[in-house]
Amino acid sequence: MTETPMREPTFLVLTALAAGPQHGYAVIEDVARMTDGRVRLRAGTLYAALDRLRVDGLIEVDREEVVQSRLRRYYRLAGLGEKRLAAETGRLRQQATIAERRLRALHDLGGAPA
Repeated sequence: MTETPMREPTFLVLTALAAGPQHGYAVIEDVARMTDGRVRLRAGTLYAALDRLRVDGLIEVDREEVVQSRLRRYYRLAGLGEKRLAAETGRLRQQATIAERRLRALHDLGGAPA
Protein backbone atom coordinates (compact mmCIF):
# COMPACT_ATOMS: atom_id res chain seq x y z
CA MET A 1 0.00 0.00 0.00
CA THR A 2 1.37 3.42 -0.96
CA GLU A 3 1.65 6.23 1.58
CA THR A 4 -0.55 9.25 0.97
CA PRO A 5 1.24 12.36 -0.27
CA MET A 6 2.58 14.61 2.47
CA ARG A 7 1.16 18.01 3.11
CA GLU A 8 3.63 20.74 2.30
CA PRO A 9 4.21 21.87 5.93
CA THR A 10 5.04 18.29 6.95
CA PHE A 11 7.45 17.95 4.03
CA LEU A 12 9.11 21.25 4.93
CA VAL A 13 9.44 20.43 8.65
CA LEU A 14 11.02 17.07 7.85
CA THR A 15 13.31 18.74 5.29
CA ALA A 16 14.38 21.30 7.91
CA LEU A 17 15.20 18.53 10.39
CA ALA A 18 17.15 16.63 7.72
CA ALA A 19 19.82 19.33 8.18
CA GLY A 20 20.21 18.30 11.82
CA PRO A 21 18.49 18.75 15.19
CA GLN A 22 16.64 22.04 15.61
CA HIS A 23 14.32 23.64 18.13
CA GLY A 24 10.89 24.87 17.06
CA TYR A 25 11.70 28.50 16.34
CA ALA A 26 14.73 27.44 14.27
CA VAL A 27 12.43 25.17 12.23
CA ILE A 28 10.08 28.12 11.61
CA GLU A 29 13.01 30.23 10.39
CA ASP A 30 14.48 27.43 8.28
CA VAL A 31 11.16 26.77 6.54
CA ALA A 32 10.77 30.49 5.79
CA ARG A 33 14.32 30.53 4.36
CA MET A 34 13.79 27.40 2.25
CA THR A 35 10.62 28.85 0.73
CA ASP A 36 11.90 32.41 0.33
CA GLY A 37 9.28 33.50 2.86
CA ARG A 38 6.36 31.94 0.97
CA VAL A 39 5.60 29.59 3.88
CA ARG A 40 5.51 31.05 7.37
CA LEU A 41 4.61 28.46 9.97
CA ARG A 42 2.82 29.77 13.04
CA ALA A 43 4.07 28.52 16.40
CA GLY A 44 0.80 26.77 17.30
CA THR A 45 0.66 25.02 13.94
CA LEU A 46 4.30 23.98 14.16
CA TYR A 47 4.12 22.55 17.67
CA ALA A 48 0.95 20.60 16.85
CA ALA A 49 2.73 19.22 13.77
CA LEU A 50 5.85 18.36 15.80
CA ASP A 51 3.73 16.48 18.34
CA ARG A 52 1.95 14.57 15.55
CA LEU A 53 5.21 13.74 13.78
CA ARG A 54 6.70 12.52 17.07
CA VAL A 55 3.67 10.29 17.77
CA ASP A 56 3.90 8.95 14.20
CA GLY A 57 7.58 8.07 14.76
CA LEU A 58 8.90 10.41 12.06
CA ILE A 59 10.85 12.64 14.45
CA GLU A 60 12.33 12.26 17.94
CA VAL A 61 13.30 14.59 20.73
CA ASP A 62 17.05 15.07 20.47
CA ARG A 63 17.61 17.01 23.69
CA GLU A 64 16.17 19.69 25.94
CA GLU A 65 17.83 22.71 27.49
CA VAL A 66 16.72 25.70 29.53
CA VAL A 67 17.29 29.08 27.89
CA GLN A 68 16.24 32.23 29.76
CA SER A 69 14.18 30.12 32.17
CA ARG A 70 12.29 28.48 29.28
CA LEU A 71 12.54 24.90 28.10
CA ARG A 72 13.88 24.57 24.57
CA ARG A 73 13.29 21.18 22.95
CA TYR A 74 15.36 20.09 19.96
CA TYR A 75 13.95 17.59 17.47
CA ARG A 76 15.71 15.32 15.00
CA LEU A 77 14.61 13.25 12.05
CA ALA A 78 13.98 9.61 13.01
CA GLY A 79 14.86 6.72 10.70
CA LEU A 80 11.22 6.37 9.63
CA GLY A 81 11.04 10.11 8.98
CA GLU A 82 14.11 9.90 6.77
CA LYS A 83 12.53 7.06 4.77
CA ARG A 84 9.22 8.92 4.37
CA LEU A 85 11.00 12.13 3.35
CA ALA A 86 13.06 10.23 0.77
CA ALA A 87 9.92 8.55 -0.59
CA GLU A 88 8.06 11.86 -0.82
CA THR A 89 11.04 13.53 -2.48
CA GLY A 90 11.08 10.76 -5.09
CA ARG A 91 7.33 11.08 -5.66
CA LEU A 92 7.61 14.85 -6.16
CA ARG A 93 10.60 14.43 -8.46
CA GLN A 94 8.65 11.93 -10.58
CA GLN A 95 5.68 14.30 -10.84
CA ALA A 96 7.94 17.24 -11.74
CA THR A 97 9.64 15.15 -14.44
CA ILE A 98 6.27 14.30 -15.99
CA ALA A 99 5.23 17.97 -15.95
CA GLU A 100 8.54 19.08 -17.51
CA ARG A 101 8.26 16.44 -20.23
CA ARG A 102 4.73 17.51 -21.09
CA LEU A 103 5.64 21.20 -21.13
CA ARG A 104 8.56 20.46 -23.48
CA ALA A 105 6.27 18.44 -25.73
CA LEU A 106 3.71 21.24 -25.74
CA HIS A 107 6.39 23.74 -26.72
CA ASP A 108 7.84 21.38 -29.36
CA LEU A 109 4.37 21.02 -30.92
CA GLY A 110 4.03 24.77 -31.30
CA GLY A 111 1.82 25.20 -28.27
CA ALA A 112 2.19 27.82 -25.59
CA PRO A 113 5.65 29.44 -25.40
CA ALA A 114 7.93 28.09 -22.65
